[in-house]
Amino acid sequence: MGDTLAVDLGGTNMRAAVVGSSGDVLLRRSQPTPRQDDCPDALLALVGGVLAGQPVSAAVIGVPGRIDHVAGALEEAPNLPPHWPQALREELLTDHLGVPVSLANDADLATVGEACFGAGRGAADLVYVTVSPGVGAGVLLGGQLVRGRRSAAELGHTIVDISAHAGGEPATVEDRGSGTALGRLGAARGLPASGAELSALVRAGDVASTEVWDQVVGVVAAAVANAAHLFAPEVVVLGGGMGRDPQLIEPVREGLRRDGPRGLEPPIEVRTAELGDDAGLVGAAGWAQVTAAPAVPAAPVPVGREAGA
Repeated sequence: MGDTLAVDLGGTNMRAAVVGSSGDVLLRRSQPTPRQDDCPDALLALVGGVLAGQPVSAAVIGVPGRIDHVAGALEEAPNLPPHWPQALREELLTDHLGVPVSLANDADLATVGEACFGAGRGAADLVYVTVSPGVGAGVLLGGQLVRGRRSAAELGHTIVDISAHAGGEPATVEDRGSGTALGRLGAARGLPASGAELSALVRAGDVASTEVWDQVVGVVAAAVANAAHLFAPEVVVLGGGMGRDPQLIEPVREGLRRDGPRGLEPPIEVRTAELGDDAGLVGAAGWAQVTAAPAVPAAPVPVGREAGA
């Protein structure tokens, strides 16, 4: 397998890199996401800087949204310019770039990076959870990415507080267990809205900051325990800016011991991600390996007389 073009399209910045088969980043470029420009023009201008003199055999483009893998299209991406999704189609981009293009959910792509080249190496069954301004996740079972027609494992959008949800209050994992939640709750108590500043206060022993931190981290721990019950992974990898905070891993481990699946031998390991912000770029090199099973919708189940009723 040759080198791969990797693209990370974010709402704020977009990055492109050429990645070798062993996950090494050979060349990279980045720029702010030009919200007024058309796509794929802005994307092609970015990748042109890394493709000059760097032949690749495939391209994988990570996007912050839901992918229809059968149609090869981005369905929804609220953080990208609203006129971009209709242009982010594998067939169109393949024509433009001259190599096969795969679209990937950005959390799925980071999952592949950590599974193949980072903290998840050696684990066939893995859950990756990224905790930053939002919460995302990806899952590998039997060494293959869990996906159907559409990208899956949207852990951040699952509801963890039914009463709050009924009252129209923040109720999801992302609402209550993210860096954004940490800043919101901190600001409400007169604390820094910056997660990094609040984390530093926790390390210094500030009581009010620790109370807010524990509240948010408790939601992360519950989300990881829920994911463990759903997928029974060998390893959970914590990524993202807040997810890699050294103060997070032990409460998550404790929550998993308390609330996760019982009697697993060996028990589920919790590890901190190793690849940082490069996890999605590096994941492009392993994408073909973990998506070998085609995303084909199941045949419709016959009903009535056709089913032999």
